Amino acid sequence: MSQDSEYSAGQIQVLEGLEAVQKRPAMYIGSTDTRGLHHLVYEVVDNSIDEALAGYCDTIEVRINDDGSVTVADDGRGIPVDTHAEYERPAVEVIMTVLHAGGKFDSKSYKVSGGLHGVGVSVVNALSKWLEVEIKRDGAVWRHRFDHGEPEDGIERVREMRPDEETGTEIRFWPDDGIFETTEFECSTLESRLRELAFLNPGVEIALRDGRTDERSESVFEYEGGIREFVAYLNETRDVLHDDVVYFDDEVDDIHVEVAMQATAGVQGSIHAFANNINTREGGTHLTGFKTALTRVINDYATSNGMLSDLDGTLKGDDIREGLTAVISIKHPDPQFEGQTKTKLGNSEVRGIVEGAVHEELATYLEEHPDTAEAIVSKAVEAAKARKAAKKAEELTRRKSALESTSLPGKLADCRERDPEDSELFITEGDSAGGSAKQGRNPEFQAILPIRGKILNVEKHRLDRILENNEIRNLITAIGTGIGDEFDIEDARYHKVVLLCDADVDGAHIRTLLLTFFYRHMTPLLEAGYVYAAQPPLYRIRYKGETYDAMTEAERDRIVEEVCDGNPTQVQRFKGLGEMNPEQLWETTMNPGNRILKRITIEDAAAADRMFSVLMGDAVGPRKQFIKEHAEEAEWIDI
Repeated sequence: MSQDSEYSAGQIQVLEGLEAVQKRPAMYIGSTDTRGLHHLVYEVVDNSIDEALAGYCDTIEVRINDDGSVTVADDGRGIPVDTHAEYERPAVEVIMTVLHAGGKFDSKSYKVSGGLHGVGVSVVNALSKWLEVEIKRDGAVWRHRFDHGEPEDGIERVREMRPDEETGTEIRFWPDDGIFETTEFECSTLESRLRELAFLNPGVEIALRDGRTDERSESVFEYEGGIREFVAYLNETRDVLHDDVVYFDDEVDDIHVEVAMQATAGVQGSIHAFANNINTREGGTHLTGFKTALTRVINDYATSNGMLSDLDGTLKGDDIREGLTAVISIKHPDPQFEGQTKTKLGNSEVRGIVEGAVHEELATYLEEHPDTAEAIVSKAVEAAKARKAAKKAEELTRRKSALESTSLPGKLADCRERDPEDSELFITEGDSAGGSAKQGRNPEFQAILPIRGKILNVEKHRLDRILENNEIRNLITAIGTGIGDEFDIEDARYHKVVLLCDADVDGAHIRTLLLTFFYRHMTPLLEAGYVYAAQPPLYRIRYKGETYDAMTEAERDRIVEEVCDGNPTQVQRFKGLGEMNPEQLWETTMNPGNRILKRITIEDAAAADRMFSVLMGDAVGPRKQFIKEHAEEAEWIDI
């Protein structure tokens, strides 16, 4: 054992206060990429939402400013400004600079809250170059400013409040570009979360304003119908089987339960669970309680009304949830989440409370609305029959061919590396691109799987039909995780699955089909950050012996004018990956030193679910409307 390096008490570092956040930001906000950047806004907005939950706030405004900062303002009570007894500093300063300081730890200030760890706004302060807070309360307007988390000067009493002026808090922060990979906020990302919060908190008005362009955009979200309107919004692009949205709520031991649901003709279910406004993407006890009670209630109703007579056995949970859109929202005075990112609810008592509420309320609803009950049960029976038919046909060799095959697809050119963390799988379209990729790759850690043509649109088909598709079976086998109930992320053979498609309309369609498959049937792969889209260049420009690659037409024009003085030696347009020779494909798209890969994530599951339904579902109208609304944003290229 080497004795060269000393390891003693002197090497133990203790990070004090906000320094811990600045040193390890991912521990508090998940990442320092665009996801972590937007998480800063959510942390501040969540505080305003908590004021709304407490009954003191009606309006929240989020502004993206042209100087790179974001402002969040509300008409709540205002952060306290009086002196904190223990710290002998203004309470607002303590909240902004001390981790685990806040009003969420008892039920006196907030009966229900999403920000329970007391680290939210202090983390935002720690990860900002500057943060300014303006507070209206106690008859005056107060202001405090922080530099990289440290308070400047002290709190300032700016002026007296006007008689008609409301109390509230306004926080403006500039993310630290020395910490974040990007500081460019995306309106569409913020819109999804703010719309979601408006659905979950009926009567609260949430506005988003973008002041970075001459044509300043504004979106205002307010939904009196709450999660009923949320379900209707998610189903706008789907064919619903009953007009009414099933809704009920209940409260037990200060735990409020809300459920809204509606059956659709599609095969893809869409269930979203929230706890104290937090999107619990990994589910938890509230979702488990809902599923258990739903299965029991529907089976009881179907049995007592003789609707299972031609079905051997009862309905399974998957049968009932096929095509079902549901939103479950609970408000809990003391929720227990797994980690600061709060993706799973752990309170054991919640399962029984939700289960009891769904069992009693849904059973009553079905008895009082027989037409709706018949639509829901009939759809589940249809799904059960399809499942049984598939099983009788030996599940169309599902287990043997797709899930339990020990041999890899013949077209797969595997890599020599056996550690998944260091292995990459490139999925290419067609044998031509596949041939170039196989010759150009580094076989040590890069594997190539060519697929033929366009895979099945899984948005429109059940699993048995999907597994008939040879290309999808090859994909499942190559990745190694299995699918459906057999899916296991630990069995992934590659931690980078890269979609390598042409930069044209057909390539975009193939990429969308693949992403639809991953989203619907291998969601954990996306959640783990294993799926990427390669960004091959559209143009190659040569000038004076040098080569330049351009990803867009605009970038091509810039290089031609600024680098080549308007007189390039050659401008080559790549119409497809197959046109690139192996060396070009390696240099531009596969070489880790040069390439651009875009990681595909699920930032907002509800928004992603709705978008896949718009783009890939049966309803033509919403897709046409989407194209009309976004046509001007498209970048037209010469083919």
